Amino acid sequence: MKRSWTTSFAALAAAMSLAACTNMMAPGPPPPPPAPVAAVPGPPPAGTLYAQLGGEPAINAVIDKFIGIVAADPRINRFFAHADIPRLKSGLVTLVCQASGGPCVYNGRPMRVIHHNMHVTDADFDALVQDLVAAMTQLNVPPPLQQQVLGLLGPLKPDVVNV
Repeated sequence: MKRSWTTSFAALAAAMSLAACTNMMAPGPPPPPPAPVAAVPGPPPAGTLYAQLGGEPAINAVIDKFIGIVAADPRINRFFAHADIPRLKSGLVTLVCQASGGPCVYNGRPMRVIHHNMHVTDADFDALVQDLVAAMTQLNVPPPLQQQVLGLLGPLKPDVVNV
């Protein structure tokens, strides 16, 4: 048994050495740096927007309401006609959770990539914002908190509007 392990180890070491030599002979761009290891987030501080909103359950409720309003909005519902709604919802919840200081980590595609070639106009974006405000208002999110949420998401407009 020991001989088999030793032989396997030697073969693995030889293969790794050969691969290292091959990489040294083939010029090219260096490999990308390894992705940083995400730390396990702790609970958000009590004063965060995330906490003031009511945490993830409240963000889920707002996003659920928002998606329903958008689906009924003829100004923009065409953008979501073929969307994977559970994936959309999950991404939006995570995005708002992270942006508001919550423990979530958004790992979705960048907004510029998601909205590329969608031909989203300023009017479309404004309609989306109006729908988000309507969802927050219907769920009694205080206007000052609504403004904070919009302040966090507003900078994404240049990555979404592409006409």
